[in-house]
Amino acid sequence: MGVVAEIKCSHCGAPIAFEPGEMLATCKYCGFTVVIETGQPFSFEHSLLLNKYDPTQVEEPVRSWMREGFLKPSDLARKSKIVEKELIYLPFWVVSVEARSSYKGIFERITPAVAKEGTIEKEYDWLVLARKATEFPTRDYEVPLEGKIPYDFRRIEAFARVLNSEMDKNDAVEQAKQEIEDNNRFLAQQDVDKIVDMKTEVKIEETVYLHAPLWFIKYEYRGKYYQLIVDGATGTAVKGDIPPAGFGIL
Repeated sequence: MGVVAEIKCSHCGAPIAFEPGEMLATCKYCGFTVVIETGQPFSFEHSLLLNKYDPTQVEEPVRSWMREGFLKPSDLARKSKIVEKELIYLPFWVVSVEARSSYKGIFERITPAVAKEGTIEKEYDWLVLARKATEFPTRDYEVPLEGKIPYDFRRIEAFARVLNSEMDKNDAVEQAKQEIEDNNRFLAQQDVDKIVDMKTEVKIEETVYLHAPLWFIKYEYRGKYYQLIVDGATGTAVKGDIPPAGFGIL
């Protein structure tokens, strides 16, 4: 998509370009973040995770992932060719909460069935991807919050893409609440077969807007192409396609 509009940075006066659907934009000249609809300064915490790899260095964690695990072909690391490497700073809302769910249900795995009730109490740093049309395995990504720093545009590589948020804080919090309720319902269903009643209370502790560096890797192996996502802050594979078992056996 092309740029459709610009606003002036209220901090340094430079133009800020943005894409359709984006609600928050960050000035690439001074790092100031504004609400697009009003052009007002962004008042919430805006953090950044630092990327540790350049396009050459990132091949090492990729090859390391290829060598690990008995499900992968034995020659995957040797025979694969990395054909694309793109670093994207994705925007996330990290919603820190205390969640408490009380449930009543029926345990039907024995005869006669018995009524049960219980409580689930959890603390979450719940991750919400702030892009509405982007597919990303959010639940597979353990964001390394201990490494976050205040957002600093000078620490971002010139070759990287930085995506802005397409949702505001309130939308992110509501999405987090719904997903946490669904998650606790799933946990309750490990204890009872049928839920009769369930109530969830969510206490919001903190909400942080965060940009995280993710490497999107495309590799070729024996004539077919596969995808891999690597966390640029830790080198950990977030999620990757694995060629079928036995593909590397001659």
